[in-house]
Amino acid sequence: MRAAYIHIPFCQHICHYCDFNKVFIEKQPVDEYLVMLIKEMSLTLEQEPAASLHTIFVGGGTPTALNEKQLAVLCKGIRETLPFHTGEFTFEANPGDLSKEKLQILHEYGVNRLSFGVQSFHNDLLEKIGRSHRAEDVYTSIEHAQAIGINNISIDLMYALPGQTEAQFHDTLTKAIALQLPHYSIYSLIVEPKTIFYNLMKKGKLHLPTEDSEASMYELAMDVMQEAGLHQYEISNFSKQGFESKHNLVYWNNEAYYGFGAGAHSYINGIRRSNYGPLKHYMTPLTENKLPIYEEQLLTVKEKMEEEMFLGLRKTAGVSIERFEEKFSYKLKDVFTKPIQAMTSRGLLEEKEGALRLTTRGKFFGNEVFQAFLLS
Repeated sequence: MRAAYIHIPFCQHICHYCDFNKVFIEKQPVDEYLVMLIKEMSLTLEQEPAASLHTIFVGGGTPTALNEKQLAVLCKGIRETLPFHTGEFTFEANPGDLSKEKLQILHEYGVNRLSFGVQSFHNDLLEKIGRSHRAEDVYTSIEHAQAIGINNISIDLMYALPGQTEAQFHDTLTKAIALQLPHYSIYSLIVEPKTIFYNLMKKGKLHLPTEDSEASMYELAMDVMQEAGLHQYEISNFSKQGFESKHNLVYWNNEAYYGFGAGAHSYINGIRRSNYGPLKHYMTPLTENKLPIYEEQLLTVKEKMEEEMFLGLRKTAGVSIERFEEKFSYKLKDVFTKPIQAMTSRGLLEEKEGALRLTTRGKFFGNEVFQAFLLS
């Protein structure tokens, strides 16, 4: 057990595309939630102890929607409860939310990595997708973070947004690269159920770029990042050498991790676990010293092998054939003969340097390749 994810479900503003477990922060029991969250950590460690964690990731929602006092309570609780001494300690942040005071608190408690949800450097697009910040807030927030000594910074960018042109996305990439940050995450818009965009799409009021345009934007992102000397280590992530997200690599390497908070997911001792999402349902069991577990699934060996492929093929390095056999005592090519042959014949998959991995063309059809490894 090397990693912990901590979920803060509160937002000052709800984005039009977001389907994560979140609520508008106004009039919510934030202080009570933080008490229960820290209690969940403590109860979990009693039942499933870990010697030492290497990564912590605080996401949401918007963790920086908390006020200074609440942020200090959260950070203090994390440091006093979890066995984390040194490693990667990441907070997600919204540009414009992160005051100098909040930054100081994060820095004092050892937060050493920030992930900003930038999405675009075009204010009209930011408004269209429901973001509350503006492009100028990005520069201010990054400048303040670097001034206080947090230099390991990542930003999220999105493409295939409503009305977005390839020229606009190229401009966003250019401005992002000019910041000379060590890490960039670049995602296409996916319209999920129960979002504002989904409702607009059903009414025929959401006008998205074509599939060809979306593919061109992804290709552009890969080209621009490569030209800037950034390594694509995962299908949607680019970094300078040594600045890969160690926390996310735990997921893609199919390793165990804790998940704390409303709606959070864990993977502990071969069991996938999810918490209750609604705040009241999450907090009530904890008041009775019970864990807020909504669902548990003990994975079979077959399911573990499927997930090893489904997750591992997201990495540019792919899935190590030798490591697969060491982990499961089965030969990868024997277990997945048909999907390997099918995807290789289509030029989407290749064997290279002892690993099975996506080809350049395969990156454009990633989901199709991943699904091929879900055995019937």
